[in-house]
Amino acid sequence: MVSSSVYAGTADTITVGQALPITPTAFATNNGAYPGVFDNETPDANFGITSPITITEYTPAGAPTGVVISVPTTTLVTSFSSKSELAFNLSADGTLVTFMGYPAAANQLDLSNSATPGENFSGNTDVAPQTYRAIAQLDAGGAVGTTTKIVAYTGDNARAAILAGGNYYTAGATGGTLASLAGVQIVTPAGAPPGNITSLGSYVASDNKPQKDNNFRGLTIFNNTLYTSKGSGSKGVNTVYQVGTAGTLPAGTGNPVTILPGFPSSGTTTHPFGLWFANSTTLYVADEGDGVYTDIGTSANSSAGLGKYSLVGGVWQLDYVLTTNLGLGTPTPYVVNGPNSSIYRTAPDGLRNITGRVNSNGTVTIFAITSTASSAADQAAGYAAVDEGCDPNQLVSITDNLANTSPSVAAGEGFVLLQTAQYGQVLRGISFAPTYATGTPAMPWQALVVLAALLMGGAWLALPSSRRA
Repeated sequence: MVSSSVYAGTADTITVGQALPITPTAFATNNGAYPGVFDNETPDANFGITSPITITEYTPAGAPTGVVISVPTTTLVTSFSSKSELAFNLSADGTLVTFMGYPAAANQLDLSNSATPGENFSGNTDVAPQTYRAIAQLDAGGAVGTTTKIVAYTGDNARAAILAGGNYYTAGATGGTLASLAGVQIVTPAGAPPGNITSLGSYVASDNKPQKDNNFRGLTIFNNTLYTSKGSGSKGVNTVYQVGTAGTLPAGTGNPVTILPGFPSSGTTTHPFGLWFANSTTLYVADEGDGVYTDIGTSANSSAGLGKYSLVGGVWQLDYVLTTNLGLGTPTPYVVNGPNSSIYRTAPDGLRNITGRVNSNGTVTIFAITSTASSAADQAAGYAAVDEGCDPNQLVSITDNLANTSPSVAAGEGFVLLQTAQYGQVLRGISFAPTYATGTPAMPWQALVVLAALLMGGAWLALPSSRRA
């Protein structure tokens, strides 16, 4: 399943010259029409607009199954250009997919940088209404459940949530100085804020900026162990982390947050995002790239793509980075057609959220959402390339030999394009579809999906949504 969002604004959503919700007061330079509306980032660095969330189901070959779920805007919305939002994660028991957003209406400005209720902070430049972050869950019948509101991630994005052991585990960032509202949290489902969250722990780098050091994005659980990633920002360490001790899901405060042995222990030159374990000694890490168009395919962006890591002697080592057919070797923009003969021209820069499966023939197949990098030259030439957070991006897959560690062998493997987002649409999260608990009768559409999957020898997927951070 893939989460996505379509921009819902019109020219009338914003009027040129209207005051934007930022201090000191700044004024809109563009109206609400896509994509020029996002040029309002120039006067308002916090600029964002909330938009509806859609969940679409696909076959492993990328064909839509016909199942499309529109999340009610009365339940949850996302920030359209916020590229790190709307991760999808399957619960530990496989019966629910969880994701995060804002319990607010569509077409609201700057909520991705708003303070959460009661958690405003010194120096906050965003004066949008204080807004909770919230967790929602999708069941096997296609129903989106009641949301759980939280005060964590004030001033920034809530990105990912997983249900395991009766609790939600979440990842995100904060614009405030309270590290206890950033990073990894444990949340009591259906609990009332502010008391339904607990900060699990904190990583403090040498810069001693814990609110920046814990600007986490990816989130996964494997072998009852929680992992997260950091891939953005100029502070801290962009790398992969373990939260708590191996084999035990963390609870309470003060859990150790440690860098996995072998992964970078300093610096911010890599940009890890999604994580997927094929087994206890094989980890795939998506790297979204640095977002700089001229860096695509150069040594400055050498980690962009899908990294395969093997655990050898207790240390993770990089086997190779899969990039073939992603279009990263030479910036190769693709074009999405818009209304009135307009086009949107952009280029893949790496990968964000991923999921995968182990096949019976000794291979693995990984499904991924691409990141993008827009060219200022394209924009100047009249192409609608404005913001890598609101670029139409793509759904891709690749099959890798699980036992292989040789880059020369892997060079023969290439990504397959499954779907490209439409004009005004972004793809965000990806997960396998939830299943019914044992003994629960399937709904008619779910039964057809299961039958078709069995006939194809596959499983079914659904896709993602956004954040810029």
